[in-house]
Amino acid sequence: MNTATPPPRRPHPPAPAPGDVAPAHALNWLAEGWRLFMKAPGAWVIQALIFFVIIAALGMLPFLGWAAAPIALPVLVAGMLSGAQQLDRGEGLRIDALFDGIRRHAGNLLLLGAFHLLGLLLAALAAAAIGGSAALTGMAVGAMAGMGMAAGGMMFGVAVFTVLWALLMMALWFAPALVMLHEVAPLDAMRLSVRACFHNLLAFLVLAALLYVAVWVAMLPAGLGMLVLIPVTAGALYAAWKETFSPLLALPAPPAADTPTVSGDEPRS
Repeated sequence: MNTATPPPRRPHPPAPAPGDVAPAHALNWLAEGWRLFMKAPGAWVIQALIFFVIIAALGMLPFLGWAAAPIALPVLVAGMLSGAQQLDRGEGLRIDALFDGIRRHAGNLLLLGAFHLLGLLLAALAAAAIGGSAALTGMAVGAMAGMGMAAGGMMFGVAVFTVLWALLMMALWFAPALVMLHEVAPLDAMRLSVRACFHNLLAFLVLAALLYVAVWVAMLPAGLGMLVLIPVTAGALYAAWKETFSPLLALPAPPAADTPTVSGDEPRS
């Protein structure tokens, strides 16, 4: 009986190294996000609405809602990045591109979501441990000194959570794009994402400040502006990934040293 030999698995391409980005390019990323949004505004708004409904519905699940939404988030973000890439290539935007992450890299993206959840839990536990120990110490000391100690410990716990959360966001900023568009393993993608954010820290601080202001503006018309801001942010994320990593991916391979020279061709000066 003949048995078909399974085709060899295509090896993953090597993980790229992040390049240098000027801080002012954060404005260019948002402008590119807006340009991609205007190519298919109707499809983007429907995608954003589905995105919001899925995350909200998962968050309301009994017992598991707190865990399901963080796990699903990178999968849906990867789908929106796939849509941005389609538009960038001159193709039309499919509404179901939102689910391309499930179709193409479900395992790695869900694993990325699990790391997202684990990071949130570790940050919350660290903050709770610091704040709780400070509160217990303050109760033991008593009087005004104990109250001051408890308050200081709680503030320190909040500061620790903020720092850990910021590091987690750095790890997740480029990770869905690297997993979805370059097939990088989840942990390698998070490591590269942190490296890229630290390597271009000022640019991403500018982008974070711009997005913070944009969120408040988008929330003014009963939150409906988020249906525009979510796709624009996805487009800006795609533009940031493309500028930070894609130029290095497109570099041609160096010519082989033993390439024969065609007769009659002279080297150019």
